Amino acid sequence: MSVSLGDAEPYYDLGSYRRPTETPTPAAQMWFDRGMVWSYAFNHEEAIRCFDRALEIDPDMAIARWGVAYAVGPNYNKTWEAFDPVDMAASLARARMELGLAASSRGSAVEFGLIEALQTRFPTDDPNDTEALDAGAAAYADAMAALAKAYPDDIDVLALAADALVNLTAWALWDTSTGEPAPNSRVVEAKKILDDALATPVGREHPGILHLYVHTMEMSASPQDALPAADLLRGLVPDAGHLQHMPSHIDVLCGNYRDSVVSNQAAVSVDRRFVEREGPLNFYSLYRAHNLHFIVYSAMFEGNSRAAFAAAEELADQLTPSILAIESPPMADWLEAFVPLRTHVLVRFGRWDELIAQPLPADLDLYCSTAATVHYGRGVAHAAKGNTTQARAERDAFTAACARIPDTRYLFNNTVADILAVAGSMLDGEIAYRTGDYDGSFAHLRRAIELDDALPYDEPWGWMQPTRHAYGALLLEQGHVEEATQVYAADLGLDPTLARPCQHPGNVWSLHGYHECLQRLGRTSEAVIIGQQLALAQARADVPIRASCACRLEAAGA
Repeated sequence: MSVSLGDAEPYYDLGSYRRPTETPTPAAQMWFDRGMVWSYAFNHEEAIRCFDRALEIDPDMAIARWGVAYAVGPNYNKTWEAFDPVDMAASLARARMELGLAASSRGSAVEFGLIEALQTRFPTDDPNDTEALDAGAAAYADAMAALAKAYPDDIDVLALAADALVNLTAWALWDTSTGEPAPNSRVVEAKKILDDALATPVGREHPGILHLYVHTMEMSASPQDALPAADLLRGLVPDAGHLQHMPSHIDVLCGNYRDSVVSNQAAVSVDRRFVEREGPLNFYSLYRAHNLHFIVYSAMFEGNSRAAFAAAEELADQLTPSILAIESPPMADWLEAFVPLRTHVLVRFGRWDELIAQPLPADLDLYCSTAATVHYGRGVAHAAKGNTTQARAERDAFTAACARIPDTRYLFNNTVADILAVAGSMLDGEIAYRTGDYDGSFAHLRRAIELDDALPYDEPWGWMQPTRHAYGALLLEQGHVEEATQVYAADLGLDPTLARPCQHPGNVWSLHGYHECLQRLGRTSEAVIIGQQLALAQARADVPIRASCACRLEAAGA
């Protein structure tokens, strides 16, 4: 927290961002700047509070009314489809009202350009007129692209233009199987705007430009191209948790698992201060969950059990029934699937007895994803311990629990149903393996891999532990070394067989499996190279790495 000059009220440290406006009042300018930073940091509720404070001080400030309308509308992580009916109607009404008032308020030419462009985004007050709203999104992107050409030196106009373009196909910017732009995507146009901005000193210090560049490049065929932008974003806005977190979207794709853990731990620390001030009952709870989710995912890749367990437990503790019971927005649909992440950590580290001892939630309807995941974890543990009868019983209970999960339940970009379909195939594979049906087991595990690879792009990925880690481990246990070698090479991104987001460079689990394969095949020179990488990766693990999956009991010492 910091205290701004001329303002006795303590506030967050939001860095050095400024955008001069037409207001004659320094306090209104200060609150507007804060609102812009929060908008770029995707904390739109706090942005609206700041813009409203600016308007309390200067009611004739047109650009602050634009700010409210911008922040209340859709964004990259909350498209119109994610709005519930109450939220949609209220947001449309507020945006149209503010833009109407802004048109007759005080502002500069570029500010009125932004206002006129944003008006095209809200062509109707009917929340059910999806055709008009879709047309409005396209019209807004066109208007902002034109405004960027008219004001090529205005860094905020460039950021907002890129934002409008990527929002047309949010989270579907690139075809990950080909590396080409996805259908209807205008990502190439957005990338050109951002590249030009990053060629300037002001662009390299702009939170919106850097944030959007990470999103623009993360699902491309070359996410590493965004590493410089990610590095520039680190610490740029100290008290904006989401911006502290954002470099990890690139880190995790490039094998920088330690950097990803550290960035998200910094974000979580900032988020705790935000909750102390604003409370937990807000949309930003989704972002707080996302940061902890990222720690769990990244820490598991580096074999860091302590960090993974700590984050999973903190996350589950945050998601109380009082938060999940909020109906508008529908918090359970967005957040409940984060609760059982600890189950995935227990599976990752082979904690079979703890998995079996996990209790079911008291409210099986509110915590429906959690219940199904607990049954999955118990089933895997029973299979690993040779208790196949109990494992099958858990498989039946898992199926029944999945039937209670509504279609509206998501974990970011993936439905819980799609994610748990991977769990079902994994569990079938583990049970078949323990009954000696190796061919059947491997068929189930290959099906799990297909389902895992086919999940819509997300970061972290929808399924927490790569399915190839279990498949490769059990192939090795049965002596299928050549096939296991191919599985690990693909997972590590050492061959081009997988889409880029399905590759996990430098992860300690596949490095271990691949190194063993190379040694057993007599590929000594390659084994030396991979062995060095493995030694470096193992140095950060806080558990012994004996196999790519604890389900390989032979190597795990069970």
